[in-house]
Amino acid sequence: MTEMQNQETVLSEGAVFYIFGATGDLARRKLFPAIYSLYREGKLTENFAVIGLARRPRTNDEFRADVRASIDEFCRYQVQADEDWGQFAKHFEYKPLDINHVDGFRELKIQTESLEREFNIPGNRLFYLALAPELFGGVSRNLRDGGMLETEGWSRLVIEKPFGYDLKSAEKLNEELRSVFKEDQIYRIDHYLGKEMVQNIEVLRFANAFFEPLWNNKHIANVQISMSETVGVEERGGYYDQAGALRDMVQNHMLQMLTMIAMEPPSRLHPEDIRDEKVKVLRSLRQYMNADEVSNHVVRGQYAAGQHRGKDLPGYREEEKVNPVSDTETYLAARVFVDNFRWAGVPFYIRTGKRLPVKTTEVVVEFKSMPSNVYLGSKHKLEPNLLVIRVNPMEGIYVRINGKTPGAEGGITPLAMDFCQSCMIGINTPEAYERLIFDAARGDSTYFTRWDEVAAAWAFVDRIAEAWQGTNDDLQMYPAGSWGPEAADQLLQQDGFHWWPVNGQEEDTVIWK
Repeated sequence: MTEMQNQETVLSEGAVFYIFGATGDLARRKLFPAIYSLYREGKLTENFAVIGLARRPRTNDEFRADVRASIDEFCRYQVQADEDWGQFAKHFEYKPLDINHVDGFRELKIQTESLEREFNIPGNRLFYLALAPELFGGVSRNLRDGGMLETEGWSRLVIEKPFGYDLKSAEKLNEELRSVFKEDQIYRIDHYLGKEMVQNIEVLRFANAFFEPLWNNKHIANVQISMSETVGVEERGGYYDQAGALRDMVQNHMLQMLTMIAMEPPSRLHPEDIRDEKVKVLRSLRQYMNADEVSNHVVRGQYAAGQHRGKDLPGYREEEKVNPVSDTETYLAARVFVDNFRWAGVPFYIRTGKRLPVKTTEVVVEFKSMPSNVYLGSKHKLEPNLLVIRVNPMEGIYVRINGKTPGAEGGITPLAMDFCQSCMIGINTPEAYERLIFDAARGDSTYFTRWDEVAAAWAFVDRIAEAWQGTNDDLQMYPAGSWGPEAADQLLQQDGFHWWPVNGQEEDTVIWK
């Protein structure tokens, strides 16, 4: 927990929240429910307002009805009474806006100042762009030219991934944003950094005396990060066919989680010091120097038609808006090295894919085994100790140790210590977007990505993408509902390791179609 998080648990001074793309899926599923949860928990006082912005016409009443429907369907809190809803809903207004014309932003300024007077808001403005990245620059310029940044309070910009398509496009996008906003005003959101157990990695490492001294290459054999999805590309075929697993998941979510595992202890619990350490990890990633190195360390696959739990599943090339001869990867596994003093020689194995058997995000830290030629190791097959951090959908921590088999004469068996946070807290676990919206409003940038993080991640990912250009020889098909190409298993077998089962994996059955 950072110094800023310790200091303030309520947004006492208030703010106006602008949701660009207010009629979109992200706003409906995540943003409106997150704002309501913050309100219900008292983190938002009465001096706030929300302005929804999109092209399509809406009255305020229609917009409030849409917000109510999203909360009823997706929020972890239910609306308790109509009078409570009315008290909350009056803070919401809607404005149809053509983001390409600055006149609409001048009108928005007038509407904003009226709401600031009504709810006693001191000019604080949070702009959330739930829009395509190519629109970020134009919206930022029109916010400036329309007078929206002329305020006595603060102005902050929250933007969603993807932040560019490669390093070159990301640099161009960053230049457009920096022509309007300063770096400390830009909050690049990665919702995985808002998840409870991802943030818990920091506490596990730096608040426990029996982890941090062992958190190095002398005691850890390998680290495995798995992010599996059971769904296909759904309605995102057009976007996904241009991005693929490398750009959609590895450049942001997976590398961000890797930095949380591998970072050094920060000198202070301050956002910039924490992000400094994450950047050092990204700069220490061993770069793949040519196509042969990429081929030796990276496996890419694409799901074909298959069957899972009795249901027929289409292949990726059969999905809507996908090129029927597409070579886009829907699966990626890689062996990554962090070449610094702490981690030299320790492989980090990462894998992510669509149409896999189980939806889960887990980190497995495998510790080095005890010597096999002395004492108990000479008589028994000792399993390695594991620390498993379960991020999603189940949240918790699992530790596996060796112990005496009950009742057996000298037998040894793995024992599990399992802390299930989801079982304890259940549906009341805060959503990632709740934390991140609240952090942005408070000015806490700890769990947002800074530009040098984005640039370093793209520099690593671009080498892989460049090696794949013009060839699909190494694209391996796997049946929908399986755990991906066999080459992903061989990647670990080369080093004497294997993928550890994730939560729920033992129930899987897979059939080629």
